[in-house]
Amino acid sequence: MTKIYTGGLNLWSDEPATTDLLSFSAIAETVVDALFDDGLNPVALGVSGSWGSGKTTVLNLIGQYVEKRSSEMDGKVLIVRADPWRYDPALGPKESLISEVLAAMGAEFSNADPIGQAAEGALKKLIKRVNWAKAVKVAARTAISLQLPSLDDLTGLVSDEPETLVSEKGMAEFRTDFEAFLNHEALANVSQVVVLVDDLDRCLPETVVETLETIRLFLSVKGMSFVIAADEKRVAEAIQQKLQSPLADSEEESIASLYLHKIVQTTVPVPALSYFDTRSYLFLMLCATETSSDVYEDLVKKCAILRLSAGSLDDLELPNDTDLSLQAATASRLTPILYEKFKGNPRRIKRFMNDLHVRQSIASRRGIKLEPDAIAKLMVLEKLLENDFSEVLSWLAMGTLRAQFENLRLLAETGSLDQKKGVPMAKGVSGSSSKGGFTATMVRWAKLPPELDAAEVSGYLTLAAAFRGRLLLDEALPEQLRDIAAALTSDSQIERSAIKDEELKKLSRQDISELILHLGRRVQDEPSIQLSTVNALLTIADLHAEAISEVKSALRKLPSSEITPPTILLFSDKASAYSDVLSGWRNNVNDRVAKAIDSISKGSK
Repeated sequence: MTKIYTGGLNLWSDEPATTDLLSFSAIAETVVDALFDDGLNPVALGVSGSWGSGKTTVLNLIGQYVEKRSSEMDGKVLIVRADPWRYDPALGPKESLISEVLAAMGAEFSNADPIGQAAEGALKKLIKRVNWAKAVKVAARTAISLQLPSLDDLTGLVSDEPETLVSEKGMAEFRTDFEAFLNHEALANVSQVVVLVDDLDRCLPETVVETLETIRLFLSVKGMSFVIAADEKRVAEAIQQKLQSPLADSEEESIASLYLHKIVQTTVPVPALSYFDTRSYLFLMLCATETSSDVYEDLVKKCAILRLSAGSLDDLELPNDTDLSLQAATASRLTPILYEKFKGNPRRIKRFMNDLHVRQSIASRRGIKLEPDAIAKLMVLEKLLENDFSEVLSWLAMGTLRAQFENLRLLAETGSLDQKKGVPMAKGVSGSSSKGGFTATMVRWAKLPPELDAAEVSGYLTLAAAFRGRLLLDEALPEQLRDIAAALTSDSQIERSAIKDEELKKLSRQDISELILHLGRRVQDEPSIQLSTVNALLTIADLHAEAISEVKSALRKLPSSEITPPTILLFSDKASAYSDVLSGWRNNVNDRVAKAIDSISKGSK
């Protein structure tokens, strides 16, 4: 597994894996067996799978196994790698693929001896049959540098003969000349040419068809083999668009599929990851930087053995000298929902894990202290359950996050809500509904470990909302109160001081009640705004004496365990007026806060 290290941040590269974490070897070895089957010579095989399913990884394994078998044979198997998606559009896919094959073969002999010189003459003859005229004109007009074969001057490669590849006669003669070249004594060390074609399903329809036509051109020559890694359905759609063929009835094969199957004899599908595969893949990714290379390779082998024996990852023997219990637990917790939502796609799983590591790094640098499994749980909500995540952000904006999390916990644990507690009910969201107005997906998410505390996750949710460009506004508040509430709870002294006492005095009795209720809810969910919010509540009580009972009610809802000494100091000249609130806090705070309460209480007597 390729890793990127950037300031301690571990990201998995999107490049194909070099270590087989998913036992794709079974697929690769099956394809290689077919390549070395004399009864299938020449042959074109497909490796089909959706985007991110691991086709390129399988193709790389095929290359490795071909090289290994080749080293055990008398004749060399020449591997040519082709990626039509990266071809220069000015040159064309047909010319590019032919160039890659011929250039690879030309590199196998030396022109320093008579045999090599004769082979070079045969190679030039083949090159000359390719009509490069269009590419040369485009290059001259656009100043694009083309990677044409360097076996002759560019002008010498331009062919105006009628027997070029644009005609059937030219193609037939090219095949004859190519077969002779492949069997030339200068290439006696080459027993077979295997062309590995990747990313064909990313190409435009014209490129897809021209590449397949070029493969068909080579396939009449014994000793040539092609492996095409692409989503067969996407390739067929591209052929259908290029040929403008009608769509087939559901019971018959389309013209595009028939065209493709005429060239590709059989296709080996890359299966989606199983539940076991998903869990082991997550576990092995999480362990990649926690173990030595020897230990890691041993873990990969043990996972492969368990896969073959239909065992469970719980039976995996972990190394004694490295604690991997957290990695195993995280993989176990994430597997159920990632397996379902990503449908066994390795790349999507890898991208999720990269997103998770980025969020962990940013959150840590922002002073948000959350365990990795807690951030992972929130990431599942954010990335996979977007409607539910939007609803959670609205709870944070309204100051009901703690109450709604308690509802969710009750519902997840007991299957019902305790109405006697008087916890506000959740606002419904789209999706399959469940009890209490929560969606079934949200209740299922709540069951995932670990249990989340509203006060601990509010900072992360605020950060996540900022990433999404969402303002955390309580839409239940009148617009003028939203601005006042946002300023009063801001961490900026300039913004807080912008709200003058005169502005607060002018508020109606109803507005004051709504503002107090909102601030009381917000401060329960977000400890980071405790100091500014409590100060705002005390100021409101000073300006609106009739509202002091509502302010006290809001203050009593503050979790005592989360109150800080600076908050207590705000009551220095108000201890007697708020003695009932302070005494209620006193019984459930830490020693520092208790001493602060005792100190200001004595000073007020």
